[in-house]
Amino acid sequence: MAPPPAPRVFYWFGAHFDTSLLIQALIMILMQLLLLHTALSNRSTPSSKIDHTPFAASHTSRISRPYDFWQWRTSKPYWEFLFYFTLTLLILQFLVGNITTYVSLIGYLALGIEALLPLPQILNNHRSRSCAGFRLSVLASWILGDVMKMVFFFLAESSIPWAFKCCGLFQFVCDLFLGWQYWRYGNGGGGGRVAGEGSWGLEGKDVRLA
Repeated sequence: MAPPPAPRVFYWFGAHFDTSLLIQALIMILMQLLLLHTALSNRSTPSSKIDHTPFAASHTSRISRPYDFWQWRTSKPYWEFLFYFTLTLLILQFLVGNITTYVSLIGYLALGIEALLPLPQILNNHRSRSCAGFRLSVLASWILGDVMKMVFFFLAESSIPWAFKCCGLFQFVCDLFLGWQYWRYGNGGGGGRVAGEGSWGLEGKDVRLA
């Protein structure tokens, strides 16, 4: 979640969308940087017996990330990546920031990445047939937030680009599908509400994203 808000800020210079959305992006950047610092400061050592560490590869993952992206052993590469990522956006803004195609591209890129964030959780839930480790309160806050975003995007008198509306709708659908998964599988270890069963599974399996 750390990189996507930065392109949204640069998107504002070309699209000049509602100022409240720009402020939201700036606040999100601050919060994600604080979360990143907290996660990196509290990572366990390689010899630790803790089952899960932030940004560690999933035990069930079969895909190796190129150059161990976002799974680096030290904190420095994370901050270097964010610095060069932001610097690249700044340079592009000066070079091609007034080109309509680039403005649209960076907008859909920033908002599209955020809209795709629920997909790994959906895939994990489908593979494990469980929503263990996924809080109902989090799901409810996501759906409630989506509803409020949709109302604002489509009823606001200020200018809201279609990039916000399209990506927001896609994320809303994904979150609703997560709600369906929670209803179907429950919060147990693969024994949720599936065909032929009338109760929620009792045993849990901790499913966490890398």
